[in-house]
Amino acid sequence: MSSQPNNPLHGVTLEQILIVLVDNYGWDALGTKIAIRCFTHDPSIASSLKFLRRTPWARTKVESLYVQLLKKQ
Repeated sequence: MSSQPNNPLHGVTLEQILIVLVDNYGWDALGTKIAIRCFTHDPSIASSLKFLRRTPWARTKVESLYVQLLKKQ
């Protein structure tokens, strides 16, 4: 197994990413930044994880937003 020292997503779970994004932006702003139903209609971590795990394009958007947030901090 190779290490990935320059990959900000290495070792971070999708749940951890989602929690950080919700803590920083809140559900309303997150739904504005990434317009997916699981963020705008009765959002929860569990329902969002279920959707993101089976929807690669949405997961990519969430991971990209997380990486942008890390670069700002």
